Amino acid sequence: MKILYVCHRFPFPPKRGGKIRPFNMIRHLSQQHQVTVCSLARSEAEAEEGRGIAPHCAGYEMGRVSNPVQVIRMVARLPTPVPSSMGFFYSPDLARRIKALIAREAFDLIFVHCSSVAQYVADVRGIPKILDFGDMDSQKWLEYVHYKPFPLKFGYWLEGIKMEREEKRLAARFDLCTATTRAEWETLEAYGTGVSTDWFPNGVDAEYFKPDGGGYDEDTISFIGRMDYYPNQEAMFRFCDTVWPLLRERRPGMKLLIVGADPSPAVAKLGELPGVTVTGSVPDVRPYVLRSAAMVAPLAIARGTQNKILEAMAMGVPVISSRIAAGGVDALEGEHLLVADTPVEYAEAILRVLQAPAERERLARAGRARMLSHHAWPRSMERLDGIIGRCLKEFHGNEETTQ
Repeated sequence: MKILYVCHRFPFPPKRGGKIRPFNMIRHLSQQHQVTVCSLARSEAEAEEGRGIAPHCAGYEMGRVSNPVQVIRMVARLPTPVPSSMGFFYSPDLARRIKALIAREAFDLIFVHCSSVAQYVADVRGIPKILDFGDMDSQKWLEYVHYKPFPLKFGYWLEGIKMEREEKRLAARFDLCTATTRAEWETLEAYGTGVSTDWFPNGVDAEYFKPDGGGYDEDTISFIGRMDYYPNQEAMFRFCDTVWPLLRERRPGMKLLIVGADPSPAVAKLGELPGVTVTGSVPDVRPYVLRSAAMVAPLAIARGTQNKILEAMAMGVPVISSRIAAGGVDALEGEHLLVADTPVEYAEAILRVLQAPAERERLARAGRARMLSHHAWPRSMERLDGIIGRCLKEFHGNEETTQ
């Protein structure tokens, strides 16, 4: 089968959330099908790295864009009903390439990851199409409204409303739509578009992210994530302001590692707090997590699955998470990870792990076992195969009915 795969970020190397899910889909599908990948690169460095996708697919088309031009495209859509996000991920060059591919090749399936690039194939007819929303972006923008000052909150509200309307419109132009978690799927299903829907989870590479048998520092905790991403920034500002003082009062020697690329000046300033280190970009996050007694994920804004949680659990490092972030992981509270909502709850849960090695070991073993059984990529890809089979069956069945 020949598959055209369109995604919003060039999916190689798979080092961040927006690339990990599509890369694993492409790698899996390419085992039995001819997959042509179409996506965007925003710099020469990203383009050079992105060419590494070649061994994992039959071919690829790379649209080159620059952020200043994309920002102009976003602004141009402000007075229109079209979400600004659509402008950020639009490239006339990539649009021409995709149109030429469809005219030249006889594709059996078009698969799109992320609603922001569904615009490239929304009007294509005669080929079965699947749109994997991943996360429902509109709901993330609407959640931002609660954390941004006026007048910024109005901008996020407007984008959220426009994006929700666009998600509904786009869903109706595809034959089947999917999401990453059951919660995201419920949002999608609630749109009532009449289109078939389903979900399949993110996985984790449990061979790459695994315990190394080394020791850990019983006074060190870590947070992992890109620090130019607002939900991560907000989580660390709030954690350092409300939870960290409680922990340092009880254990003055505690250390917090904030590990992630491109920290803003405000995030970098957190490194001035006693015991806090802001690393910036590192070649490999695994040593930082593995040497930690626990990893925290105190996110208040969290749509879909937090890969940082999956990876830490796969490495056998206990996780203390917010309830909303834990909701994207197929794991049981108290059994595979700990959940907290208030500063006191976070402090008590973290100290519970640090002060009781046997409890830490229990959570470490249970967390990794849960990743192996419920978040392995092969299992997720089995669900994807079933979804694709269902889409093709429904599409061709409808074709026969209309003939």
